[in-house]
Amino acid sequence: MSQPPGLQTDLQQQDKVEMQSDLLYGLHDRPAPAKAFLGAVQHVLASFVGVITPALIIGGVLGLGAEIPYLISMSLMVAGVATFIQTRKVGPIGSGLMALQGTSFGFLSAVLAAGMVVKVKGGGPDEILAVIFGVTFLGAFIEIFLSRFITRLKSLMNPIVTGCVIVTIGLSLTKVGLTDLAGGVNAKDFGSLENLMLGGGVLFIVVAISIINNKVIRSSAIFIGLMIGLIVSALLGKIDFSQVGQASLFTMPIPFKYGFAFDFQAFIPIAFMYVITSIETAGDLTATSMISHEPIKGPIYEKRIQGGVLGDGVNSMIAGIFNTFPVTTYSQNNGVIQMTGIASRYVGFYVAGLLFLMGMFPIIGSIFTQLPKPVVGGVTLLMFATVATAGIRILSTVNFTHRNILIIATSLGLAMGIAFVPDVLAQAPVLVQNVFGSAVTMAGIVAILLDTILPKNYGIEFDTPDQHLDDGLYEQTLHKPQALRKPQEVLQES
Repeated sequence: MSQPPGLQTDLQQQDKVEMQSDLLYGLHDRPAPAKAFLGAVQHVLASFVGVITPALIIGGVLGLGAEIPYLISMSLMVAGVATFIQTRKVGPIGSGLMALQGTSFGFLSAVLAAGMVVKVKGGGPDEILAVIFGVTFLGAFIEIFLSRFITRLKSLMNPIVTGCVIVTIGLSLTKVGLTDLAGGVNAKDFGSLENLMLGGGVLFIVVAISIINNKVIRSSAIFIGLMIGLIVSALLGKIDFSQVGQASLFTMPIPFKYGFAFDFQAFIPIAFMYVITSIETAGDLTATSMISHEPIKGPIYEKRIQGGVLGDGVNSMIAGIFNTFPVTTYSQNNGVIQMTGIASRYVGFYVAGLLFLMGMFPIIGSIFTQLPKPVVGGVTLLMFATVATAGIRILSTVNFTHRNILIIATSLGLAMGIAFVPDVLAQAPVLVQNVFGSAVTMAGIVAILLDTILPKNYGIEFDTPDQHLDDGLYEQTLHKPQALRKPQEVLQES
């Protein structure tokens, strides 16, 4: 039953006030330096492991041992530059949102595939990295090109697609958070009572602090949880600070330190991932807009998405120049905003500075590498889940017509199926595995295809008039003059 216009307006205003009260600092608010710094530290703590882990994995798999410390430093420095560009918005480049950027996990398999192409040909570390950074640099132009018209591809931008993608990102990553909470992959004490108590305790602390009325304390929930976890871990003997003293004092960024090379076979998987990451970035930035109580439709929103995807491409190009891997927006960034209530883009400047300094002075970053997996997992589990709730909020703006339910159910069903049973495509061709082996990719592709293929009035006979007040399809399809209707439509009503 529809509400009277006056009452509807009052309800909308009330909802808007309630939504705004969720934030301590909006997008354009300027927190005091101390509060901005504290908010930035929480973003850094939430993302630090994600920024450096791809370099650790790629370096280990490809046998780049001696180069790993340098690769980690470059990952942090480029993440700082990329975050500044994305939040500050340099000309048309960047979204202007509080969007942290760092090394992309999505490119992990593609980068490893590119490195293996060189390695099987007898290439050493320098040759491997020259090709990887060469294709990273050139592939970035694909995303730069896509950014110019991505807002016109409505099938990629509507709430059904972005909602499904964001829900899938959040839910699929909760596995990572829970695995870390239990001790991390291949940990000898995985699932031990000590790990579960430590990670669960951090999770409880963050939740408990997040419901406190004091805004200052609430905005520090993640930081307090991590610091308490760090102290308890030290008391339990889980931290070895001797490794901090072994870190080098200073790292100098050198453009194309390992040279510049190109291999077409290595380029293909990287190029495809740039197409996919364009969709994922659009989804992440849509979630950031919603959590920041900014528009998720209209010219302002479209301009931000276009600038954000362009920033993603430009920043990945910078990453290739300065010897690190493609970067993208971080989903956990949205979880931090939702947990702390700090959506100010000015906090992003502090985040950028901290990441850059941690890369330039590795000894600073080495302190944070001592955070045990259960402590990090206790926080990230909650943050990834809040990302999923942001996707649910986006889907809640969709009319749940028969057609839309079918799209959402199919997209999420197949995506989460891949997340739960990743070996289901083990016998499929490598190309199929690369395309559909990612739950996020599966969610996006299925939602886009179904939204494009299914007619807007598909299954409309199962809907109610209220579900089509905005588009008028119900009246047009089921109540048009009988002379203009198809015979099967008349039979359905008889």
